[in-house]
Amino acid sequence: MSDVTPPARADLRTIRILLADDHALVRRGVRLILDQEPDLQVVAEAGDGAEAIDLARSHDLDLAVLDIAMPRLTGLQAVRELTALKPGLRVLMLTMHDNEQYFFQALKAGASGYVLKSVADRDLVAACRAAMRDEPFLYPGAVTALIRNYLDRVRHGKEAPDQILTPREEEVLKLVAEGHSSKEIADLLFISIKTVQRHRGNLLHKLGLRDRLELTRYAIRVGLIEP
Repeated sequence: MSDVTPPARADLRTIRILLADDHALVRRGVRLILDQEPDLQVVAEAGDGAEAIDLARSHDLDLAVLDIAMPRLTGLQAVRELTALKPGLRVLMLTMHDNEQYFFQALKAGASGYVLKSVADRDLVAACRAAMRDEPFLYPGAVTALIRNYLDRVRHGKEAPDQILTPREEEVLKLVAEGHSSKEIADLLFISIKTVQRHRGNLLHKLGLRDRLELTRYAIRVGLIEP
């Protein structure tokens, strides 16, 4: 059992959780951590972000725990879709990456917290309960990064730039970088091949890139796919 004290049993309400990670062994381990708590229950599991969104449509959920790096849709992409689909749903990012860029993208996308897999047995239960209290959960290194980023922006009088790409362009970029053809992308996103080609042209123009290889390198750099 976790040493984090759960709510008093008289007030106990089960928190229904969607768990998404593309590694079955990771899901099993995380589920063991969560399901041993009397107020936490994993009611659905997904292997990628797109499956997580499909499951959210058919399940009553309070909380989603998403890995960041997944095929088809990343956790960062999925959190935007999930919060639009279910405005009351809280989302935690669970990741192996102690990475400031991922951390800030997760907060911007609407995540309630950012938990490292390396300390999930220590932090995840507390993070789930904090999210349900509408309290952010940040690991110590993330708090340092947040303060440093804020002080840097204040010092230079700058705000973080708005996202360059639209969510649809980001989806196309990820699939292009994963090696899918225009027809495969069109089938996956339910759009025409011509629309896919237009998005690719827009991506190259916006990012100042020349070809698929440079798009792939960019997607790796911003965390859409893993190298």
